[in-house]
Amino acid sequence: MKSFLRSYALFCLAVGFVLYAVYSQFGPRIVHPFTVYTFSFFVVLTGLTYWVTARLVRANPGNFMGAYFGTMAARLLLSLVLVMVYLFRGGAHEGNARWAFLGSFFLLYFIFAGFEVWSVLSNLRPFSKPGETTE
Repeated sequence: MKSFLRSYALFCLAVGFVLYAVYSQFGPRIVHPFTVYTFSFFVVLTGLTYWVTARLVRANPGNFMGAYFGTMAARLLLSLVLVMVYLFRGGAHEGNARWAFLGSFFLLYFIFAGFEVWSVLSNLRPFSKPGETTE
């Protein structure tokens, strides 16, 4: 768990630094002003899904796949809810800013989902059964 949290903190700092650098270079034309809130949403969401997955696996170690894919489905649904709230609260009428928001949102979604998949794949050995080989 400490390994994940350390790599997650470094990952969040790197993504936050890149967002800051791109925003300072190009401003709101490229990076929507809500991108900071979207970034915070994904930081909290990824931490929450990791915590829920770890808790469910601790309760039933044989149900890793169900726990992991359940939290990934919850991540997708919560992300779609955020996009819908943005669009229905007036984001659909912002013109080009709408595309900047959607672009930054989905870019962050895939970056954080990719990190989560990478961290699971790099730590799969503890979840494999003893004596299993992949031949």
